[in-house]
Amino acid sequence: MQVLRQALQEWYNSHQRDLPWRHTNDPYAIWLSEIILQQTRVDQGLPYYQRFLSNYPDVLQLAAATQQEVLNLWQGLGYYSRGRNLHATAQQIAQDYSGVFPDTHEGLLKLKGVGPYTAAAIASFAYNLPHAVIDGNVFRVLSRYFGIEAPINSTEGKPIFEALAKELLDQGNPALHNQAIMEFGALQCKPVSPNCSACPVLTTCSAHRNNQVALLPIKLKKVKVRKRFFVYHLQQNAQKQLAFQKRGPKDIWEGLFEFPLTEFADENQLKSYLADQIIIGGRFQHILTHQRIEAYFVVDPNWNQMHSDVIFLDLAGLQDHPIPRLIDKFLIAHSNELF
Repeated sequence: MQVLRQALQEWYNSHQRDLPWRHTNDPYAIWLSEIILQQTRVDQGLPYYQRFLSNYPDVLQLAAATQQEVLNLWQGLGYYSRGRNLHATAQQIAQDYSGVFPDTHEGLLKLKGVGPYTAAAIASFAYNLPHAVIDGNVFRVLSRYFGIEAPINSTEGKPIFEALAKELLDQGNPALHNQAIMEFGALQCKPVSPNCSACPVLTTCSAHRNNQVALLPIKLKKVKVRKRFFVYHLQQNAQKQLAFQKRGPKDIWEGLFEFPLTEFADENQLKSYLADQIIIGGRFQHILTHQRIEAYFVVDPNWNQMHSDVIFLDLAGLQDHPIPRLIDKFLIAHSNELF
């Protein structure tokens, strides 16, 4: 334990990336970075982090924004429930905590959208409290170094990794330790092609010793992918604006705006319908974690199933109406043909 703990911190002091959230102990800024970086690469999330801090320098200003304004800034990050939770949590902190973040792990867990990982991150990085952060990078480092073959997402494996992470934690400097082990997993002990030749703990790494680096960590495959078939209807008014509708709750892209949509149950229904349609841009494929969307954009002057909540927008109007990445990709490719 001591060998790995010391090696991680020494490695981190020489190799850490210069990231803005590492230069603050403000729980708001740290929380913001953690929510944005969930399921998002650092290089992709960094501009969003900077824009959010610029637009909303503190949690009270974020709470005062509308959900649509927040989703406008969030557009392109995906997993839009994170953006909605971000706004809801800011309002919770403003209303229930007078704008002050809880300063205990237990208190942080009471916030909407804050689970054990995020609570531990804020507790250690903002308040230097001794709570081990366990993310995918930490799972990988622990699994490989200690040679743990229990799946990281199994009921058997989770308590093993939690106990190891807690034992390994530097109680005197948990913030440094947590940053070090996560950064080590992100840059050195990577999922594919880790830099084993330059690893400071190569000689004591179980996976390297037993030729298991490519095999660990083990993760159970539970994801069932759902295929969906979308047809978007392009309708213009006299001002050459396009019709949009707001997506409803309990589905992907909740609260975002898209063209009026017909969803088909299977590929045969889709093909039958498209046979008589004018298709703009061909087939668009959009891949989400649990869904694969096949989408088409059609000009159908006889289609009149728009609901009462339809609005007409031009490109300028889209600045105030967040849209899914799929719609954005279509407009980037074909807006000159439509406006």
